[in-house]
Amino acid sequence: RALRLAGGRSRCEGRVELQQEGTWGTVCDDGWDIPDADVVCRQLQCGHAVRAHGNAAFGRGHGPILRDEVGCEGHERDLWECPAAPEHDCSHKEDAGVVCSEHQEWRLAGGRDGCAGRVEVFFRGTWSTVCNSTWYETEATVLCRTLGCGDALQRPAFGHTLPGKIVYMCGTPQPSLAHCLWFFNKSAPCYQSWAAGVVCNGTGS
Repeated sequence: RALRLAGGRSRCEGRVELQQEGTWGTVCDDGWDIPDADVVCRQLQCGHAVRAHGNAAFGRGHGPILRDEVGCEGHERDLWECPAAPEHDCSHKEDAGVVCSEHQEWRLAGGRDGCAGRVEVFFRGTWSTVCNSTWYETEATVLCRTLGCGDALQRPAFGHTLPGKIVYMCGTPQPSLAHCLWFFNKSAPCYQSWAAGVVCNGTGS
């Protein structure tokens, strides 16, 4: 009953892939909706579904198409418990995908290119800023590398103008900021902080 998301920017976003008898396959988007996606997100401990995508939004998968006309009510423990059609008439251009609430993605805004600027994070359906109270060399470098921008050169400060605030504490290098210790909208670590920024040594599009 293994389940994973592929082709996304974190483990909580992507094309839905299931394993059956040792082979990974996909789910057809016919009837794919938020209750179906909710079951996937909960099964992966990724919160709840923010979006349910069709039309191979995260690229076309491979292997068999294992489920079609999925009809979850939203409370099921895993996707196999939901009713589905025994046969399908789909191709991989109809692969289903999800974005879960615990998915995080990052961008740098207001700089000369995509590798410099104020750090903004998309989390739980909205863009937020990052508090610089714990924004050190390690955290800045993790983000630069995640964005394909090399290493961190500078850490400028900006004002907070977005609704949410998030704080990251990495300690050691991690694959992404989502793998570090983080808190969302907790006042204490963000008290009197500025919004974190970074200038990476690479150049972005």
